Amino acid sequence: MYFTGIIIAISTFLIIGFFHPIVIKAEYYTGTHLWWVFLVVGLASIGAALFIEHEVVSALIGVFGASSLWAIGELFSQKKRVEKGWFPMNPKRKHEYHPIDKNETLCPVHHGRSKYAIDED
Repeated sequence: MYFTGIIIAISTFLIIGFFHPIVIKAEYYTGTHLWWVFLVVGLASIGAALFIEHEVVSALIGVFGASSLWAIGELFSQKKRVEKGWFPMNPKRKHEYHPIDKNETLCPVHHGRSKYAIDED
């Protein structure tokens, strides 16, 4: 029997689950200012994965790097979730948050209203 696929699948699930609270805590304590840390860690991890011979370890380092890069977008989305009131706001950084429209999208790339927003005419 070969367990490589199962090991990678379970580990990927755990790595993604590991990043969820990290993004929430990072946004709460530092805001979006340290997004570049996720960029450096992600690029370094992906670069390191290219030079690791062991398939499982290389795959997991690559998944870690990709998750770190994905966390950049989630960090900015988390800020919008806080502005919408879905997550607690750090009272020490209240001045960094701006009220947003309840129909505004959470996508960090798309600015403005969500395509699913209901027009109130």
